[in-house]
Amino acid sequence: MSKVYDKPRALLLLPAIILGWTLAVLSFVATASGQQPVRVPQLPPPQQTTPRQPQATPTPKPADEGADKAADESIIDDDEIVRVTSNLVVVPVSVTSEQGEPVQGLKAADFRLEEEGRAQEITHVGDAEQVPLDIAILFDVSSSVTSKNFFTFQQESAARFLKQVLKPTDRAAVFSFGQKITLEQPLASAETAASKLLAIPAATVATGTAFYDAVTQAAKYLATNSTGRHRRVIIVLSDGDDTFSERVRDVVYADPRANSGGKTVPLTARQRLQEGHRQAMLSVQREVQRGDIVFYSINPGGPSVRLNQISMRAQTGMQQVAESTGGTAFVPERVEELDTVLRQVAAELRAQYLLQYYSNSDAPNGKFLNIRVRTPARAGARVRSRTGYYVKK
Repeated sequence: MSKVYDKPRALLLLPAIILGWTLAVLSFVATASGQQPVRVPQLPPPQQTTPRQPQATPTPKPADEGADKAADESIIDDDEIVRVTSNLVVVPVSVTSEQGEPVQGLKAADFRLEEEGRAQEITHVGDAEQVPLDIAILFDVSSSVTSKNFFTFQQESAARFLKQVLKPTDRAAVFSFGQKITLEQPLASAETAASKLLAIPAATVATGTAFYDAVTQAAKYLATNSTGRHRRVIIVLSDGDDTFSERVRDVVYADPRANSGGKTVPLTARQRLQEGHRQAMLSVQREVQRGDIVFYSINPGGPSVRLNQISMRAQTGMQQVAESTGGTAFVPERVEELDTVLRQVAAELRAQYLLQYYSNSDAPNGKFLNIRVRTPARAGARVRSRTGYYVKK
């Protein structure tokens, strides 16, 4: 009895049977010809898909201390921006009464400070006692002053001044000048500087006086060797009558009569000499101002300086430099007053007000800016400060 197949199932199996016979035939042919059987690629099984899980939001890591500091520094308020982009200006100011005594106890609100005519905000008033001094003393040893009988007295007075006014943190340098300029003692303690000053010999022969060159050299020395936070002061004991500095030497020696003031001297020679002195004094003034130095002069000539045109010209020049820097040009009436004058200088230096403000000027480096300081509430007080400063960026 033959087996009966279900027709629908046979139809479904027919393709598979045909495929199987075809593969068998191909395999036989390939084997007979030495070829490798052909591999039929198999489809990969279907991959099971897993539901996608929602991605967790990453938790931020705590910032370290350095990052916090950087972030804090990146936030700068307007006031800090002004301070960073502005120039800090310090103005030493001396305020004295009508009797010449220092006026103390003033606050920032008691001052009015203007730069190029514009009022400035005084941010701080420094204490002069807390700021060290660097002083350069210039001693004139030329024949124009050493012929006086008080040369030794000048030395002793100046030495006493150094010992009395200088503190352990202060320093002094000593220069002598006649035709040549000598740095007798670099910046050192009061004792060292005073000892060197007392050892300076007076001139024994007639010499010229290189006053302009001496002050210029001392100003450059302080600007180079004094630290930035120290106050800088020049005190010169001289009549200021220059006959040997570079700017006037050629004119004087070309026509010696030009320095005598005689009527027989050609007008052009006197004019050249006067112009040489004027330019030389302006150059000295600029150098002292560039170094942020307060200038004091003490003329040992006494009242006689008013009797001579040349002496008056020299004294007027020293006064010009002193007033432009906030200092004073003294002419003691008698030799005994020298100690009094030096004590007055010491009192001024110790009682100075150090006014500080931030300049917003966009002036280029090296430009001179005018400043003016007043005390409106103290009408009778005398205020002395430098008349301006050179921009340093």
